[in-house]
Amino acid sequence: MENTQTHKQPWLHSAITDGVFILSPPFIALLLVVCLPAQFQTNAAMPAYYWLFLVVFIDVAHVYSTLYRTYFIAGAYKHDAFLVTVPLACYIAGVLLYSYNGMLFWRILAYLAVFHFIRQQYGFMRLYSRYEDSPKWYRRIDNIAIYTATIYPLFYWHFAGGRNFSWFVEGDILTHPSPLLLVTGMVAYLAIIVIYVIKECMFVYRTQTFNLPRNLLITGTFLSWYFGIVYFNGDLAFTTLNVVSHGIPYMALIWVFEQKRYQQGKVKKSTILKLSFGHYGVIVFIVLLAALAYLEEGVWDGMVWREHGSVFSMFSALPRITGEQALTFLVPLLALPQSTHYVLDGFIWKIKNKD
Repeated sequence: MENTQTHKQPWLHSAITDGVFILSPPFIALLLVVCLPAQFQTNAAMPAYYWLFLVVFIDVAHVYSTLYRTYFIAGAYKHDAFLVTVPLACYIAGVLLYSYNGMLFWRILAYLAVFHFIRQQYGFMRLYSRYEDSPKWYRRIDNIAIYTATIYPLFYWHFAGGRNFSWFVEGDILTHPSPLLLVTGMVAYLAIIVIYVIKECMFVYRTQTFNLPRNLLITGTFLSWYFGIVYFNGDLAFTTLNVVSHGIPYMALIWVFEQKRYQQGKVKKSTILKLSFGHYGVIVFIVLLAALAYLEEGVWDGMVWREHGSVFSMFSALPRITGEQALTFLVPLLALPQSTHYVLDGFIWKIKNKD
């Protein structure tokens, strides 16, 4: 029996930090949905202040946390043309798409977001596997499992239809009902779960270790995506499981990595970094992200949506834009933080040092 594994669990910061902010969110969100069925499992309208907390202060705020790994680093954009090119290219592409077809713009943005959400779970899984010295086929099964946990619910969404939620706007995810494909997909889904469990039992037997964070991450991904998209069919349930499971871990990851790099002197200490990673800096970190998110959504509501006036009253004086030509330039501009975040995130986590 081999014992090539270190007995040290591969926490990114600590058992408490990882457990509370990275691994537990999907379980807590699912518990909330299960315990409050009347509020979450139907297609009832989302209360304004719950929407504010969930969508603005978690989902939109996590988008702005990318700034700490890019533009908030002193002088970063001056020396990296990529940080200038990406938002410019995203805006030009957005304007061209929206001018051609507004729904096509939202649809491509939705699928870009889906890809980003899927890759985040894969990235976390690889981080929590960084100490493992296991055969390639073990790692291949892990990869297949984490992708199955995210892709199968989306597969179901496409071929079941009838979902009472959308990613951004109604109809942004394409659907084509097919009972045969649904049965085939479910069989494959269950088979992969069984294969992963068998592999993990073999892994534990061979190494006499159990990778707790990796297994919690994969289990939480399976549960949050399945129950959020397949099992429940309500906007509250979907948004809660989707946003909490993605946004909070992402912000925690940014905080853990960037605070560590700041303390080790690996980044230029700009004023924002000094305030955010100093004494009680986490408060500055949270408040700044929340303020940026509130500002963005306030402009969206005042100039485009006009759906949450009760929480964005100070933006009610903004002129509502209804002309298609003006929206062609305005909508991609307001969506620029998200589109830039999705693209940049595919490049800023290329980490080779397992420590």
